[in-house]
Amino acid sequence: MFTHKDIDMRTIFVVNCIEHDRSLRVNNGELMLEELGGDKKKTLTKFPFQKLLALFVIGHITVTTPLIEKCKRYGVALVVMKPNLRPVFFWANSAEANYLLRKRQFDFKADDLTVAKAIVYNKVLNQKTALQKTRKKDEVTIDAIGQCEAALNTIQDITDYNQLMGLEGTIAKSFFSAYFQNQNWKGRHPRMKNDVMNVTLDIGYTILFNFMESFIRMFGFDLYVGVYHRLWFKRKSLVCDLIEPFRCIIDHATLLAFNRKQFSEKDFTQIKQEYHLKYEKCAGYYKVFYDALIAHKSDFFKFVQQYYRCFMGCKSAKEYPIFEF
Repeated sequence: MFTHKDIDMRTIFVVNCIEHDRSLRVNNGELMLEELGGDKKKTLTKFPFQKLLALFVIGHITVTTPLIEKCKRYGVALVVMKPNLRPVFFWANSAEANYLLRKRQFDFKADDLTVAKAIVYNKVLNQKTALQKTRKKDEVTIDAIGQCEAALNTIQDITDYNQLMGLEGTIAKSFFSAYFQNQNWKGRHPRMKNDVMNVTLDIGYTILFNFMESFIRMFGFDLYVGVYHRLWFKRKSLVCDLIEPFRCIIDHATLLAFNRKQFSEKDFTQIKQEYHLKYEKCAGYYKVFYDALIAHKSDFFKFVQQYYRCFMGCKSAKEYPIFEF
């Protein structure tokens, strides 16, 4: 099991193979990234496995058995994804055969909202902070901050699951309307691809999902059993749960990138009323989001570690971790 020092000292490596013909292999016990150009191979970098925490590969690439073996030996998470970010191979260092943890997950009562409320509380807290960081004084922003404050004061009194979901949805709607008000915001419509902002957020949240999953796997959780998101066919409900407090990182990176003209509506093409990010622009967008998340890698580890300890120890909601944005 990794320590906080390990997380701080190790690097998360993102390899873009979307526009380049690249290969990964083991050379003299180190990770070697090469780029193929005609009949020649160019070495881009060499890196010791002992200093790697995770390896995210985007695009088509050849992965060798020695590479997987080295990743397993040194506990390096290896995630290979298609250009659309859909994982095709996911291996991560995990606490295998953690029977007691999984039994605790399955024994957790569906009507127990204590942990779910802690997760929603943390999400709303960070939405409030994100709004405050914009330093806007307009009526829409002030109203959204007020709604967040009111929700934070009432969440602990909620006893009904649908009421909790309704509160989260109401705050999310208010937050997005205020936070992206200068970005032609039309409402949050996940996976609908009906406007540029929603497509961009979908990309960021997908990267966040895979990033969080690599940390959750370290502790041996059953990814499909959550405490807030209920069981659903093939849905990794626990990952859905634990990314909630961290969505603000993606929201902030998105707003910042559009304000700085790193992202633009011109980067998208419209096909049958659906917006799609141009192939040649994918690498730039992915880099912005990965850079934002990697800056918080220690926060991710500390959060999941503390969540694990609280969940296994049947601690009170007050002792569960809070990620402060």
